[in-house]
Amino acid sequence: MGEVDPAFIQEPEHRPRISYIEGKGVPLIDLSPILSSSNVSAIEFEGLVKDVGDACKEWGFFQVINHGVPLEKREKIDGASRKFFAQSLEEKRKVRRNEKKVTGYYDTEHTKNVRDWKEVFDFTIEEPTIVPASHEPDDTEVAEWNNQWPEYPPDLREICQEYGQEMVKLAYKLMELIALSLGLPADRFHGFFKDQTSFIRLNHYPPCPTPELALGVGRHKDGGALTILAQDDVGGLEVKRKTDGEWVRVKPTPDAYIINVGDIIQVWSNDRYESVEHRVMVNSEKERFSLPFFFNPAHYSMVKPLEELTNEQNPAKYRAYNWGKFITTRKRSNFQKLNVENLQIYHFRISE
Repeated sequence: MGEVDPAFIQEPEHRPRISYIEGKGVPLIDLSPILSSSNVSAIEFEGLVKDVGDACKEWGFFQVINHGVPLEKREKIDGASRKFFAQSLEEKRKVRRNEKKVTGYYDTEHTKNVRDWKEVFDFTIEEPTIVPASHEPDDTEVAEWNNQWPEYPPDLREICQEYGQEMVKLAYKLMELIALSLGLPADRFHGFFKDQTSFIRLNHYPPCPTPELALGVGRHKDGGALTILAQDDVGGLEVKRKTDGEWVRVKPTPDAYIINVGDIIQVWSNDRYESVEHRVMVNSEKERFSLPFFFNPAHYSMVKPLEELTNEQNPAKYRAYNWGKFITTRKRSNFQKLNVENLQIYHFRISE
């Protein structure tokens, strides 16, 4: 590629350091107690709930092993993703995303108005996914998001749908643990996801000649409820450590998933758990692949602090906002490089 297009270059204060801090202490949680249906002691189960709660509070990020997702399904979607991205740009652009078709292939994603060094393929879990027709607050019309599937690889659709169902199952289990850790009934969050707007993204980060100037994904927080990420062995994900604000690298653990708390959980928990900033570094020699699943509620959900977690001493810190309008407002700014900051949850914060 030679010279790097200035659109990819981060402002000096956000440029990555090539030497990095290995993220020691990012919690690694074994989920086997919730998979073995029988002989789990109450102490073991309570320990798991506490570990999840501590990880959400202290890091906003953790890794899980023995999570119940069959390795074969993960390997299949990884293989299909590599086949899809290996095609010519002309082939991939046949399923290109635009303002009308919001799923499919895209290679000009921006984060905080700087272009990301990556290409992506998005698909939603629900087909079709129902969302508001526009970002206008008074417009009650709804629209359908339909997936675009490429001709090649021919089994991509089936592989993606099967993997998507595994992600949904794992997400519900994790939401139960998070609910219990907040002192809520295990199924407290289930109702929000009945008509979910969740989606999966296949990410490909090609080698970058100037990894000190660009990022695969610039610093950001995830706007949804929960993210479940599979990354390959190349690594590159960095998390902003809460204790000191340093960027630390999350070392790939074979067959683990990386879980992060999204903005919605921050609002539901009234800031007991916080979503955390993260970014992706690129590599000058190796390409990297990853698969994030974004677990998102129904478009008609009003997101606000849960009544059980607020009282006179701890009043609600956020005004309610409509999730569907939130995402349609954000989608707009992805396509029209608006000169304003993307909508964020702090825009709904109630001033003290």
